[in-house]
Amino acid sequence: MTSFQQPRRLSLVGAPVEDGAGVLGAAMGPAALRTAGLAGVLAELGHEVEDRGDLRLGTDLPVLAPVAGSARNVARIAGWSRLIARETEAVLAAGRLPVVLGGDHALAMGSVTGVARHCARTGQPLFVLWLDAHADFNTPETSPSGNMHGMPAAFLCGEPGLDDLFGGDARVLIDPKNLHLFGIRSVDRAERELLRTRGIDVVDMRLLDEFGASVLIRRIIDRVRAAGGVLHVSLDVDFLDPTLAPGVGTTVPGGATYREAHLVMELLSESGLVGSLDVVELNPFLDERSRSALLLVDLVASLFGRHVIDRRA
Repeated sequence: MTSFQQPRRLSLVGAPVEDGAGVLGAAMGPAALRTAGLAGVLAELGHEVEDRGDLRLGTDLPVLAPVAGSARNVARIAGWSRLIARETEAVLAAGRLPVVLGGDHALAMGSVTGVARHCARTGQPLFVLWLDAHADFNTPETSPSGNMHGMPAAFLCGEPGLDDLFGGDARVLIDPKNLHLFGIRSVDRAERELLRTRGIDVVDMRLLDEFGASVLIRRIIDRVRAAGGVLHVSLDVDFLDPTLAPGVGTTVPGGATYREAHLVMELLSESGLVGSLDVVELNPFLDERSRSALLLVDLVASLFGRHVIDRRA
């Protein structure tokens, strides 16, 4: 297979966060992706790959105001979010593309905030493509579990309840109309109301079945391009059908197929609009002979230019 994407300067950032999830094991995700050969595959495609290692959360956690509702491990998530945001922002400031290896999806509170800070400085509109089985649009007051990996999309759009998460660090929000939830098939009742009220674009599996992945992802790509924007991709393992990728603590049947997922990545690659990436929720403890980790590496390779043949005119 060959890459037809221009070489990029990529920085791998390990974010071994599992405090936002209800099942332990996601902290091993970055190591599993490295063991599955992610850096080597990207280098073979012609990219310059820097591995910045894993971030480490210190013992001096932030002191936060009380949170109304339920948010488990909120001080640790606040610490992780501040750390990840600073690292992601630094990678972008150095002219590189951050690939954040998770870790549960709560890490996106940090990674997307770091990207949003950078975009605010450069004047580029930021769009976020959320490839996930879940909407992740709960707040502490709506969450049935208090698990913070179900809250990052709402937090990033400015929903209340976690306003002290970044302390004195800048919190730059994304426009709710620039958030695209893709592959959704599990939404809590309160989330559904919030999504409708805020006008969030939700591509659920019914729409994918009716119209196909190519039509729907091209619609998003066209919108980002028309706005002169940049796209952050947040890829959750449970976007995929669990028969393909069982290594996740929140499996939901009926997910994206192998070809649907690769097609999405190939079209995103061809767009040239992706400026940052999260790979989240990989739980090697729940995987089967590294199937999920190997598939994720293949998908990231497709996102960064791996094609069987050149289909350009």
